[in-house]
Amino acid sequence: MALDGAFLHFIKMKIASHIDARIDKIHQPSREEIVITLRGKGYSDKLLLSAGADSPRIHFTEESFENPKTPPMFCMLLRKHLGCGKLSAVRQIGMDRVLELDFESMNEFGDRVTLTLVIEIMGRHSNIILVNQDGRIIDAIKRIDEDMSRVRQILPGMEYRHLPQQDKLNLLSAEREEVLSRLQNGKTEELSKALVRVFQGVSPVLAREIAGYATRYREVLTSEITDDIADRLFFFCGKIRKMLEENRPEPTIALEQSGKPKEFSFLDLKQYGHYLLTQPVDSCSRLLDRFYAERDRIDRMRQRSNDLLKLLMTLSERAERKIATQTEELQKCADREQLKIYGDLINAALYQIKKGDSKAVLQNYYDEQAPMVEIPLEPGLTPVQNAQKYYKEYRKAATAEKLLVQFIDQAKEELVYLESVFDAVSRTNGESELLEIRQELSEQGYLKNYKNRNKVLKAQPPFRFLSSDGYTILCGRNNKQNDKLTLKDAKNYDMWLHVHNMPGSHVIISAQGGEIPNRTIEEACIIAAYNSKARDSAQVPVDYTLIKNVKKPNGAKPGMVIFTDYQTAYVTPDEQTVKQLME
Repeated sequence: MALDGAFLHFIKMKIASHIDARIDKIHQPSREEIVITLRGKGYSDKLLLSAGADSPRIHFTEESFENPKTPPMFCMLLRKHLGCGKLSAVRQIGMDRVLELDFESMNEFGDRVTLTLVIEIMGRHSNIILVNQDGRIIDAIKRIDEDMSRVRQILPGMEYRHLPQQDKLNLLSAEREEVLSRLQNGKTEELSKALVRVFQGVSPVLAREIAGYATRYREVLTSEITDDIADRLFFFCGKIRKMLEENRPEPTIALEQSGKPKEFSFLDLKQYGHYLLTQPVDSCSRLLDRFYAERDRIDRMRQRSNDLLKLLMTLSERAERKIATQTEELQKCADREQLKIYGDLINAALYQIKKGDSKAVLQNYYDEQAPMVEIPLEPGLTPVQNAQKYYKEYRKAATAEKLLVQFIDQAKEELVYLESVFDAVSRTNGESELLEIRQELSEQGYLKNYKNRNKVLKAQPPFRFLSSDGYTILCGRNNKQNDKLTLKDAKNYDMWLHVHNMPGSHVIISAQGGEIPNRTIEEACIIAAYNSKARDSAQVPVDYTLIKNVKKPNGAKPGMVIFTDYQTAYVTPDEQTVKQLME
């Protein structure tokens, strides 16, 4: 990922435009995320700080977050020390991925103090640290003791020490001779890798872009640098330096053919050619929002729903084992007709069999060839009792077959239902949606000891979209909401959509008393595919029909329906289309 020191420079400049803004709110939506709302004249912007190992960053965000009902301790501490504070300065340590935000605030004695919030963006070592004016740590979102690191501990009361500086050159001030000296006198390696080694705050993506321009996208070793390559390299470095000094980024995101974000940078990316699509974004913060939003939502909800996901996986594995065992038993019942034949043959030859015989060799007149068959007998039983024994086993197998078919069907329905709940959990956006799913599982008997602490559960409305033709499209969030949307809210001639044979949301197009245009149906299909297990697939089949053709069987689990007279469309889920259509 390309959130390097150079990219962070542009984020710093954006934060600097909010100097003198006051802190309005502080929230901690997840274990490693802080959201600070800064309010100034005519604006109120949310600053997101994340110390997550997979997505550490700082930027302004337009995303909405559902916060835990009880604020975590670090959030409470920030509110205590920074509440109503004023942003007074922001600094970047060289071109490192470290930002320091100074806030003027009042201490418990009413004295004005300056506290510093430090965000260190260092992969799994990322952290958010509150430091007092004496340079001592008040607390951190991740406490680091001696067992975790002998080099640098981060604990309340300790003196805050900056990260050890690497012997690298600053892209804003490095001279040509010094750069060439380090490139050519170091070990022989690819130019792009050498640029990462030499420059501070340069990511592999940016280094490849610089090296690609300098070498005309050929692989060149440091020992092969010519004057022409050096001239092109420093021309491009000068262009980057000018962008940094004049604060004129060109935020660009690189997408796979499926539309999934792959890389990003503050300048136009040429290195991927036709392999990736590149799109400009109007600001660095919006770029990071777009790149990380979905991944962070999944991580955030995984933290909150970990116990639920484990339960669903256990229940699904149990259902699969049950299906396998009962299918094996069903296969054994397939030979039950042979038991009836044995009973008939014994009855037809009672005069040939005596009590005490262990077997009877009889002609099988049910077979066209009439072969001789050997039938095992119980010596302690009479011939009639042996025949009755085979009839009894036949009836038992026939009854077992009927029950096993029923049990297997029930287990398969249960597995489909559990997969639908698992899919709904994976797409949840907040705690209230999880509470609805927990309540649903409790009503179905899967969470026997669950007690809803919130006596009044605030039901979330379905997602609302407006098609390009002006038609309202509704999308359920979970199984119970799917049932309500399809069976109660929708009208007979509304359109109903669902992905084919996969877990997903019910989608309704309000007919508004007229024929629904094909473009609206296509957009609703994209919404249905995106809000399903097939979100990351291409060419997803989506079934659609009128509501009057959709029924719910008696006793069916939430979200389970049957439908007839349907058509199927193939679409590719597209996040941008879905966001554009959402009201």
